[in-house]
Amino acid sequence: MAVYTEVADDQLDAFLAEYDIGEPISCKGIAEGVENSNYLLATSRGTYILTLYEKRVDPRDLPFFLGLMDHLAARGIPCPTPVHGRDGSALRTLAGRPAAITTFLPGMWPRRITVEHCGPVGEALARLHQASAGFTLKRPNALSVSGWRPLFDGSKERASEVTPGLAEELAAELDVLERGWPQDLPAGVIHADLFQDNVFFLHEKLSGLIDFYFACNDLLAYDVAICLNAWCFEADRSFNVTKARALAGAYQRVRPLTVQERESMPLLARGAAMRFLLTRLYDWLHTPDGALVRRKNPLEYLAKLRFHRSVAGPGDYGI
Repeated sequence: MAVYTEVADDQLDAFLAEYDIGEPISCKGIAEGVENSNYLLATSRGTYILTLYEKRVDPRDLPFFLGLMDHLAARGIPCPTPVHGRDGSALRTLAGRPAAITTFLPGMWPRRITVEHCGPVGEALARLHQASAGFTLKRPNALSVSGWRPLFDGSKERASEVTPGLAEELAAELDVLERGWPQDLPAGVIHADLFQDNVFFLHEKLSGLIDFYFACNDLLAYDVAICLNAWCFEADRSFNVTKARALAGAYQRVRPLTVQERESMPLLARGAAMRFLLTRLYDWLHTPDGALVRRKNPLEYLAKLRFHRSVAGPGDYGI
């Protein structure tokens, strides 16, 4: 979350006039994040999040994202719920940007991940997968295996600036992933970005899942693999199998993985590490100095990729 587009008072007044949520009291920018402009909006009737969608978000995807949140919230998933205006629409324009208001979720994301966080995350992910089963809109995952080679091609000439031999290592890894990527595993809507800053906890209980702007249709077990990468490594880049066992175990108590999903987990985890390595690598090499986007070190995910390449089987993840 961040603020790239400023909203004038008269623009906000005219915008809120299209809703039935009361009069504005305050509208404060939220500094975290990189994708969109977000404001904490307080009105005479409650607290909300106002989001202006910036250029990195394709407006054609917004009906999918907003519709998915409506669908999940109606089925008990603790996620932001789009607020619909008097005309029934949740999406409109503010300050020249597509914009929407969603409900405010209480809680904070964990700054230090513990084992106690991982079980609730696994359970929530499984419930999200179950609840999304009836959602009819589709959005292909542009950052799945078919999108990795073009992303790599945009960075390979300068990859050695990050570490020597990186381009050659990633090219060989892509060959393996493209040849072996599973095609016949259970699929559906996935979150695809359930990192720690997208999960809220309140009084040690999971209180909400946010940021559905990478959600798409893909393999359900791939979403588990993303979470293994996001939640189960320590600051020294070592893998914590106790955290993985808690996350995967809680997931499977709600939605058991098939034999094929379990056997595919090492390759899926390699792919998930590759996906975030490549996007970080691209941003690291192409984001100009002084840009608002905060670059993240791609070497973190190179270490994770190497770990996944070394595992003997799903038992190494506690599965």
